[in-house]
Amino acid sequence: MTGHLDHVARIQQAWARERPDLDVSPQAVIGRLHRLAGHLTEELRVVYRRYGLGEGEFDVLATLRRAGEPFERAPGELAAFTMVTTGAMTKRLDRLERDGLITRRPSGSDGRGRVVALTPAGRKLIDQAFADHMRNERRLLDLLSSEDAARLESALTTWLACFENPLPPPAQQDVM
Repeated sequence: MTGHLDHVARIQQAWARERPDLDVSPQAVIGRLHRLAGHLTEELRVVYRRYGLGEGEFDVLATLRRAGEPFERAPGELAAFTMVTTGAMTKRLDRLERDGLITRRPSGSDGRGRVVALTPAGRKLIDQAFADHMRNERRLLDLLSSEDAARLESALTTWLACFENPLPPPAQQDVM
């Protein structure tokens, strides 16, 4: 480590002094990831705001757009794909509908169900916003060398799988 301590290193140093009985080394990774996530979120929101969208609205429009023709989903599917509550989803859909970016209509197969669809204006907006979003993500990732970015992607993929795709427990052996 160089002579310059970052925020996380200063916190670790203080904890190591105050609680020498504890291993504070996990903070080196977890603390930095947590701080980095905050910085990245702010950098990404700049693009969303440019298009008059919050992070949630961008997510809904992007989910509809990548669904392919006819760019629609049931509200429950949208909630599942975006990992938000149905109440939060309703607020997002109300705003997007008010702004003319989506429509809601009864489902053809189930009169009680609803379908959310992109309008032509919504598709145009998300196509522009997503292109800008990808340029922004490229700019952020280019702060790392391509080798570092590839190593980070691999490590994060492995680590994320521990939470999102945990291995099933070993099959119970039949007792004879």
